[in-house]
Amino acid sequence: MICRIWHGRTSRERADEYATFLEQSAIPDYRSVPGNIDVAVLRRDEGDVTHFLTVTHWVSEEVIRAFAGDDVLKAKYYPEDEGFLLEFEPEVQHFDVLKQVSARSV
Repeated sequence: MICRIWHGRTSRERADEYATFLEQSAIPDYRSVPGNIDVAVLRRDEGDVTHFLTVTHWVSEEVIRAFAGDDVLKAKYYPEDEGFLLEFEPEVQHFDVLKQVSARSV
């Protein structure tokens, strides 16, 4: 399993709107790709800037290609990102997942 992590920054005043975009458009796009296991969106407000991380798990690098193209480390952006993001980081990070333990019901 591969964990793919993307980082983006937006202005704090647009952060709620960007979070909605991610929930309504980006997450369904990730989930539509066979081989995507899950998606988590993380948010951290820091002064006038808000950081977002998308953390996704995939069954293999091959299925990531179906989502991101042949250059699997190249960040994928949506046209709407132009109106939100302060910069466009060129690459994402990939990590091999060695062990994953799910939470127990409480």
